[in-house]
Amino acid sequence: MFENIEFLNKELFWMLLLIPIAIVWYAFMYNKQTAELKISSTSGFKTVSSFWPKFKHLLFVFRLIALGLLITALARPRTVDVSTRTKTTRGIDIVMAIDVSASMLAKDLRPNRLEALKQVASDFIDGRPNDRIGLVEYAGEAYTKTPITSDKSIVQRSLRDIKYNTIIEGGTAIGMGLATSVNRLKDSRAKSKVIILLTDGVNNSGFIDPKIASELAVEYGIKVYTIGLGTNGMALSPISINPNGSFRYGRQQVEIDEDLLREIADVTGGKYFRATNNKKLAEIYNEINKLEKTEIEEKKYYNYEEKYRPLVLLAGLLLLLELILRNTIFRSFV
Repeated sequence: MFENIEFLNKELFWMLLLIPIAIVWYAFMYNKQTAELKISSTSGFKTVSSFWPKFKHLLFVFRLIALGLLITALARPRTVDVSTRTKTTRGIDIVMAIDVSASMLAKDLRPNRLEALKQVASDFIDGRPNDRIGLVEYAGEAYTKTPITSDKSIVQRSLRDIKYNTIIEGGTAIGMGLATSVNRLKDSRAKSKVIILLTDGVNNSGFIDPKIASELAVEYGIKVYTIGLGTNGMALSPISINPNGSFRYGRQQVEIDEDLLREIADVTGGKYFRATNNKKLAEIYNEINKLEKTEIEEKKYYNYEEKYRPLVLLAGLLLLLELILRNTIFRSFV
């Protein structure tokens, strides 16, 4: 009954202090107006028991309740119904280009680079409810895992399915991964188009030069954020395959072409980041999330419904009832 009720004039509740003052005044006046007769004995008087005089204080109670209701009504109780309409005024289309070469199984990030990336990327996707997102996988070649879409469940499912496999040609074709991402975005009508390109190696495969791919990104107005993934120094990485198909690990020098990644970011108006651990990787995606903000227009509509009328009516009925009782049943006692 009292859910979502607010009072416009809450300061008027101070007037409720009049009620205890009225009670004290009533008790004082009642005692003052009661006549006293002192006699030695009442044995000669016949007493008649009647319950009506005991209820004469009910009239004052009605008046107090009516006073409390009127004060509450003056405080203007009302319910507020708020409806919100949200409109995206500036959408962003994002393609995440993910390196899935064997080196992404290195264990310098926990549990490995690829799984750490998937966890952080999943949080990033959840944080972009108003944007369209697509996924591109690349190693020695590149292909589109998921075209840009606003259905985040599809993107999340595709992200979970990303894993190292032998179907894609080995190597790291940064140029191919970037070019495929550009191809996904070139026909986009979004006002902002972004590629997040992640790799843990150097460009050693593919037939498209990364610099040519970055020029294509500039031509289509696409901004590229590049991330070099891997610790500084040595990392426990796959070095060969055992007879049972599992990887044999050994410590190898981490090689990332940071100059190339930095150049791609600079040319396209993006930014280069280096992620050396899980925490740093999460911080990078949080920073990109802050840099690429989607403008949202939110309109709120307030519908107020006044609730003071029933209180006034109830107070009026109590006062009317008091008046009737005072001039009828309790007329001889009050």
